[in-house]
Amino acid sequence: MNHKSRPEDKNQPAHAYDPRLGSPWWKHARSRFSTVGVALSVMLVVWFALSLAVSLSLKFALPALDIDAKHIPTWVNLLASNGPLYVIAMPIAVTILRKVPKLPTRRFSLDGKQFFALLIMCVPIMYAGSLVGIVLSSLLSGGTAVSNVSQLASSLDPLMAFVFMVLIAPVFEEWIFRKQIIDRLRRYGEKTAIVISALAFALFHGNLFQFFYAFGIGLVFAYVYMRTSRLRYSIAMHMIINCNGGVVAPWIMRQFDPKALESLQSAGAQMQSQSESLKQLESINQGSIAGLAGVTLYGLALLALVVAGIVLLIVWRKRFEFYITPEELLPGTRLRTVANPGMIAYGVLCVALMVGELFLHG
Repeated sequence: MNHKSRPEDKNQPAHAYDPRLGSPWWKHARSRFSTVGVALSVMLVVWFALSLAVSLSLKFALPALDIDAKHIPTWVNLLASNGPLYVIAMPIAVTILRKVPKLPTRRFSLDGKQFFALLIMCVPIMYAGSLVGIVLSSLLSGGTAVSNVSQLASSLDPLMAFVFMVLIAPVFEEWIFRKQIIDRLRRYGEKTAIVISALAFALFHGNLFQFFYAFGIGLVFAYVYMRTSRLRYSIAMHMIINCNGGVVAPWIMRQFDPKALESLQSAGAQMQSQSESLKQLESINQGSIAGLAGVTLYGLALLALVVAGIVLLIVWRKRFEFYITPEELLPGTRLRTVANPGMIAYGVLCVALMVGELFLHG
């Protein structure tokens, strides 16, 4: 990139001038990392506690109002589930995070060419990570695990999917996992802050299906925010990716009729009988053919983006830049700084969610 967002005192590592060198200064950093972990843990606990309370309230209130729970719109359930996260749990987490000071940085722009190059790089990362998640989930659960997120996306009304998955979720998630975390941890090393941001983001999804691809694209989002200090770019990337997975892909798949493919295959296998083949082809309506064509074109477009993304990752591998920060963690202190009670608690909570997703809902 032509412009980089750098800490104001970036030229030397902290240990070159830090007056605390005579003491284990990394313990102070460890305390701050732990505070971040505590904030994220509290966010999860408050979110699930309030979501459970709202769900139970609805469960008891609906019969009293003579309303069948099956007739409740999906958006009501989504609001009951995610509303407590965005309105209460995340603000509480930010209140705790304020105990960790931010490192002031300059803001820089990202031009269109750089934006789309980085966005395209997300495509192979996303699908490779998704494949790893699917395979591991299947192996660990004996093939019984099902991605509840995929089921939700395919069953949601496109408008509701757009509102909740494209407009709302990216804004709040980037606000927490990029701005709030990176602004407070970047002083201890850009790479460290990027990895923590991406890992916290991936764990937050609470399932193995999404963990690896969320971690991969989280690294890209975090890098973009690190270099620009502007949240608009990672939010835009997040929105585009969620729009593809939550709106575009499900809509295209709904246009596809598997019976149309079966009819085409059957017609091809019966070419020795022209009349039977024509009869099979006539049974396929134009909508089914258009749906099949749409799925095919969509698949080819994704394949092209995967190839382009791999090429860009190779070409850009030496263009990714990182700078020494004011209190860069020294080799040998990173693990013991990051492995603290707060971060461990957050990791345990998220892993418990993953296990539950694998075996309780499989």
